[in-house]
Amino acid sequence: MTSAQPGAMTLPMERDHPFDPPAELRRLRAGRPINRLAFPDGHLGWLVTGHAAARQVLSDPRFSARQELRHFPVRLPLITEQRGPARPGWFVRMDPPDHTRLRRLLTGQFTVRRMRQLTPRIEAIAREHLDGMERQGPPADLVQAYALPIPSLVICELLGVPYAEREHFQRQTATLLRLGATKEQFMGALTELGQYLYKLALAKRAAPTDDLLGGLAAGGELTDEELAGVAMLLLIAGHETTANMLALGVYALLQHPDQLAALRADPTLMPGAVEELLRYLSIIHTGLTRVALRDVTIEGEEVATGETVVVALAEANRDGGHFGAPDALEVARSATGHLAFGHGVHQCLGQQLARIEMRIGYTALLERFPTLRLAAPPAQVPMRSDMAVYGVHSLPVAW
Repeated sequence: MTSAQPGAMTLPMERDHPFDPPAELRRLRAGRPINRLAFPDGHLGWLVTGHAAARQVLSDPRFSARQELRHFPVRLPLITEQRGPARPGWFVRMDPPDHTRLRRLLTGQFTVRRMRQLTPRIEAIAREHLDGMERQGPPADLVQAYALPIPSLVICELLGVPYAEREHFQRQTATLLRLGATKEQFMGALTELGQYLYKLALAKRAAPTDDLLGGLAAGGELTDEELAGVAMLLLIAGHETTANMLALGVYALLQHPDQLAALRADPTLMPGAVEELLRYLSIIHTGLTRVALRDVTIEGEEVATGETVVVALAEANRDGGHFGAPDALEVARSATGHLAFGHGVHQCLGQQLARIEMRIGYTALLERFPTLRLAAPPAQVPMRSDMAVYGVHSLPVAW
């Protein structure tokens, strides 16, 4: 533990196992569900590791998601270099009614029914990329050959962003999410991606297309800046998270051969296995931040007005009071109640899309390559500990 003030620790980030949260967080989980946390800018706030406490913070309207109020537990330019109000369209950093207005315009695009209509197209995209892997032959980097292209192509088609521009937005997104990015690197990536999407928003406004952004442009309820902001938010969230869950989930299954065998023996387990992988891996490893708008009591601790609370999703999803044998990967368990998509009014808008992409992605890969295996020692798999979204930078596989 490192302390900036008596009784306060800084957020641990170093992992001694690729699928488990840092050992210091596991130690905290065994004790109290809420502890003092010291922030890089000197703020003294709180760290929540308990499942019940996490749900309370994420659903209580006395806690704010507003960007200008929050402190962040690690130096991520995406947050620390933008301490003013959220960019137009970035509703995840707003409270109602601003959040409500923007999210309402998008909710109908991400319903279960709408996502199921996308299933045949997602299946076709998975097949096309598996065909490419098969033609090229082993070994292959699963991230570049499969895990990253699937959600990238899906979100591009859904939004109406040209997939030919994928290298551009993937490169800028990686910079925005890199914990070690400099202010100059961050601002350059933010400006470049913002300008690209603003031009796209203007083009959609001039000639609306049959896609999500085209529909929003034609609706006339968003300003050009809001339309560009919504595009950026959905584009980043729509490919980064699912891509990392696909690759990291495959890595976890390959390292748990008994669970992989159970999944192969009974493919009907896949929907539940997706939920279990989401719980077990919890890739938002820098946590979710909220700020107390007034004094609130959490598990007996008094959180004062203005204090930032960091919800450690990975630890809340390993809470033994809610999940039996929480540190074990069990594809047949019911992981109902996991918080991988957050909770409350800010619960992930695209969670149904992510679930379908994962179900299809895992199923198609395991069916095509029954002998899939790692093509490098586990110690050589580069982990994304340096990114705001955890996962693997690459995953060498053979079959």
